[in-house]
Amino acid sequence: MSAPLFHVADAAEWRAALGTGRYERSTRGASLAEVGFVHLATADQWRGVLGRFYADHDGDLLLLEVDPDRLEAPLRWEPVGPSGEEFPHLYGPLPVAAVVAASPLGNG
Repeated sequence: MSAPLFHVADAAEWRAALGTGRYERSTRGASLAEVGFVHLATADQWRGVLGRFYADHDGDLLLLEVDPDRLEAPLRWEPVGPSGEEFPHLYGPLPVAAVVAASPLGNG
């Protein structure tokens, strides 16, 4: 397996994806259809994502661990924000089968 990637997910949205086999949320409050890709992060990046975008989230959150070798859509590393730090973006739905673990994070 390549180095795992991560995605912070609302637990209810992940449960819905389990029924369809495809996770189609880009990030908090935005769908894949709206943004065009699913935001992913490395092991060193996901905590920053959690702090910046989910600190005030009042529902249950999960950390999805993704095996990039199981992805079906293109994965691109792209610069984000003023720092230009590169994050992985998945240009298509995240297959449920690519998620090797879903760990509870509480509410941010």
